[in-house]
Amino acid sequence: MTNLIMPKGTAVWLIENTALTFEQIAQFCDLHILEVQALADEQSESNIIGVNPIDLGQLTKEEIERCTNDPQARLMKCTDKFPELKKIKSKRKYIPLLKRRERPDAIAWLIKFYPDMSDAVIASLISTTKNTVASVREKAQSRMGEFKPRDPVLLGFCTQIELDNVLMNYKNADKSIK
Repeated sequence: MTNLIMPKGTAVWLIENTALTFEQIAQFCDLHILEVQALADEQSESNIIGVNPIDLGQLTKEEIERCTNDPQARLMKCTDKFPELKKIKSKRKYIPLLKRRERPDAIAWLIKFYPDMSDAVIASLISTTKNTVASVREKAQSRMGEFKPRDPVLLGFCTQIELDNVLMNYKNADKSIK
């Protein structure tokens, strides 16, 4: 199994919350069966906290039920592409001071191409305050003459996926109003 998040924690959760066999758990978590047995007997060096693979998008309840009913079946990792986009929100990284000066450029770009987009949506997308967005919209910024509308994705304030999701919601809201 590849790219399983916290395999031992997942194994502990599966041992405590399901009726799966040690072999099924070992195969899914890419552990040796003796490691799984040691986790079940609590003989490992440290207490490992269980991690729910359903919450992480690695397994479904239906998959666990299927394998519980058939001890010979193997657990299959979810085929859902990019479950982390739905479940785990990425943390914003630190933006250097020089880069922060470009934030009004990104706001001006969004206002120029999507003038009906609310200040709250722009603020959450660019990671700024509503007051900053409002001051750019009302041209009340002290450096207003220096702004050049530039794409927020190219400036690094959001990802293309985040921008596309906002724009899709923006377009769907327009259709529902009309």
